[in-house]
Amino acid sequence: MKKILISTSSFGKYDASLIEILQSEGFVITLNPYGRELRENEITELLDGVDGLIAGTEPLTRSVICSAKNLKVVSRCGIGIDNVDIEAVNERGIKFYRTPEGPALAVAELTLGLIFDSLRHVSYLHKKICSGEWEKKMGRLLTGKTIGIVGMGTIGKKLTTLIKPFDCRIMTSDHVPDIAFAEKNKVDYVSLGELLKESDIVTLHLPLENDTKGLFDRNLFSQMKDDAIFINTSRGKIVDEDDLYDALRDGSIAHACLDVYRDEPYTGKLKELDNVTLTCHVGSYAKEARMEMEKQAIENLLKGLGK
Repeated sequence: MKKILISTSSFGKYDASLIEILQSEGFVITLNPYGRELRENEITELLDGVDGLIAGTEPLTRSVICSAKNLKVVSRCGIGIDNVDIEAVNERGIKFYRTPEGPALAVAELTLGLIFDSLRHVSYLHKKICSGEWEKKMGRLLTGKTIGIVGMGTIGKKLTTLIKPFDCRIMTSDHVPDIAFAEKNKVDYVSLGELLKESDIVTLHLPLENDTKGLFDRNLFSQMKDDAIFINTSRGKIVDEDDLYDALRDGSIAHACLDVYRDEPYTGKLKELDNVTLTCHVGSYAKEARMEMEKQAIENLLKGLGK
């Protein structure tokens, strides 16, 4: 009987029938026993004798991949692959799949929510009331703003469609332009420098690669408007958090919203600032999106195993 490991910590929580699908195919299933992201030694141990993996964000390093002698398929429940040694996967001839459409709307909607939160100081005012203060802080409208979307992939495009009713100017910087989408949705492709200079809101939707790691540093923050809002719901290591802290503290930019961090759980000094909204990597944590991602992950796994 083929063995399946599901390494994501909450798989099937909202639809148990998804796991039943695998059971009906006769697989022996092992679930994540830790209830959190697995460490390298833990995923290595759990992959012993496993034929198929439904993967999360645990480190699938070369060492992990090479030690999993039976592994034939990796079905990533999500988009990012910065935690996966793809070269090792390819060398082993392991089939690899992702679910790029599944979380896209959820991440885009969270981004839109963070935009409203920062423009109208929702989290800030909540904290003030809870501490016994009654401070009416003037906000701003989204309507008519210039939005800079750095990375116009699946999520960037979903965000574009959500923002369209607010009569915003949408600018984007991406090394692979989709001209047809841009013309249909009135998106302007510009250089990153122009985007930073002109945008009221800058939101990141990039993969973590060698040329994006640490990309947003004090140099780029200094090019933004001093009343600009900065949002990152993509990958934490794209941003130099120390430089972001300095930019927020000295007023180089007005506000930041982060859902992802260099190290998670986040314990850093950005928590000290009032002009920051922090969430705990919940971009895809919308019930409907999560169920769709898991459904796609199972379909990909079964396809890879020839079922």
